[in-house]
Amino acid sequence: MRRSEVLAEESIVCLQKALNHLREIWELIGIPEDQRLQRTEVVKKHIKDLLDMMIAEEESLKERLIKSIAICQKELNTLCSELHVEPFQEDGEMTILQLEKDLRTQVELMRKQKKERKQELKLLQEQDQELCEILCMPHYDIDSTSVPSLEELSQFRQHVATLRETKASRREEFVNIKRQIILCMEELEHTPDTSFERDVVCEDEDAFCLSLENIATLQKLLRQLEMRKSQNEAVCEGLRVQIRELWDRLQIPAEEREAVATVMTGSKAKVRKALEVDRLEELKMQNMKKVIEAIRVELAQYWDQCFYSQEQRQAFAPYYSEDYTENLLQLHDAEIVRLRNYYEVHKELFEGVQKWEESWKLFLEFERKASDPSRFTNRGGNLLKEEKQRAKLQKTLPKLEEELKARIEMWEQEHSKAFVVNGQKFMEYVTEQWEMHRLEKERAKQERQLKNKKQTETEMLYGSIPRTPSKRRGLAPGTPGKVRKLNTTTVSNATANSSIQPAFSGTVCRSPVSRLPPSGSKPVTTSTCSGKKTPRGIKHGANKENLELNGSILSARTLKGFQI
Repeated sequence: MRRSEVLAEESIVCLQKALNHLREIWELIGIPEDQRLQRTEVVKKHIKDLLDMMIAEEESLKERLIKSIAICQKELNTLCSELHVEPFQEDGEMTILQLEKDLRTQVELMRKQKKERKQELKLLQEQDQELCEILCMPHYDIDSTSVPSLEELSQFRQHVATLRETKASRREEFVNIKRQIILCMEELEHTPDTSFERDVVCEDEDAFCLSLENIATLQKLLRQLEMRKSQNEAVCEGLRVQIRELWDRLQIPAEEREAVATVMTGSKAKVRKALEVDRLEELKMQNMKKVIEAIRVELAQYWDQCFYSQEQRQAFAPYYSEDYTENLLQLHDAEIVRLRNYYEVHKELFEGVQKWEESWKLFLEFERKASDPSRFTNRGGNLLKEEKQRAKLQKTLPKLEEELKARIEMWEQEHSKAFVVNGQKFMEYVTEQWEMHRLEKERAKQERQLKNKKQTETEMLYGSIPRTPSKRRGLAPGTPGKVRKLNTTTVSNATANSSIQPAFSGTVCRSPVSRLPPSGSKPVTTSTCSGKKTPRGIKHGANKENLELNGSILSARTLKGFQI
């Protein structure tokens, strides 16, 4: 049993006790029955009125609750529809009071959400309006009268974030372009003369409209300024090149060149005005012959670098003219420009040919040294180094020729003409050089063979010819050899007919003059020294041996005068 029911029963018991107590008082007082009846009616009426009043109040409360429930349900349905959420569902059996409380709480929550969404929508619209005005873009399309859904708010927030990123990127681009424009204008000494240029350079950066059209116009302006700057730089650089050429041709001293060194860089208008081309051109006209001769020197250098043949050089007839006029100078200028461009286009090939020429000359030098007998007198390891370099060059030279051949063939296919060096195809030129080298070696070999043959015939006819002995170890070049003392006579290591002087006397003993023997007879030569004859037994041809006398070696050439 509920406590309210117990309390109601207690109220009834209490009322019963009160009525019984009233009857007892009435009996004690002696109130008659009819008055008791009246008094009981009054008590009943009071109790009934009180209860009716209380019941009416509770009924009114119930009505108010029911009305509030209806109002809350209606408003809640409207809010759910505006907020795009599911309708509120009642949880099972609920009393009127609990239902009214829940509905009222839900309504308050929905109202709060609606207010927050409206406030956020308003803030996003303000941000969107500000960004769109800066970027010159259309506003975000959303109904401001209705309550936005969570998805719509999320999309709106993303849109505003994208606008912020776009603004940041365009602003950065604008700042960079503006800085470059200002630098170009300073370089060109250009003053902003249009409203757009003034807005870019002079106005506040935050006030500039970052529209795509304005950014495109900015880029176009920058390109125009950069083009003008490039043109100025090209003009100034051309003037500088022209000035340097005129300096070289006119042989301007270094002091005068240093005076204008400050204007040899940059492309500003004052720099361009300061370049003294007109004065140099006037000097050039005054020194026409000197200038043309200077160009001819440069032409000869390019002819050498491009391996021009004599016919190709003679083909440029103005080179040999002595009529020094402006027309002749123009012809020379045009030719030097053509040759310079021709060399730059084929620079790699010409450098490769030059490298082959240098390697070929070094190869011929090594070949010449290899056939020189005096190279064996070399000391300090140079001979070994030369042999290593020679062996390396014999390997690298054919490889270089193969590389050049492949590159030249590719070049000839691209240009549909032959690559000429010194008036002939390069590979033909290389083949010719190798053939000339081979013929030179054959000629040298034949000369050696012929010389050896003549020497052999001479030996067979007259006997062996004295040869120069090998250098004795321990003696420096030019040191005279040891001599043999024969009966106090000193024999010097001299030529066959040199004089012999005695060591301890003034007697002079000379060797006889060598004579050719008669036909069919044996050549006999006698020598007298201190009244004695040289012992027989030294045969003709003994000059190929060395004789050991007193611990020394007397070469056969020394004894040539004593042959018998």
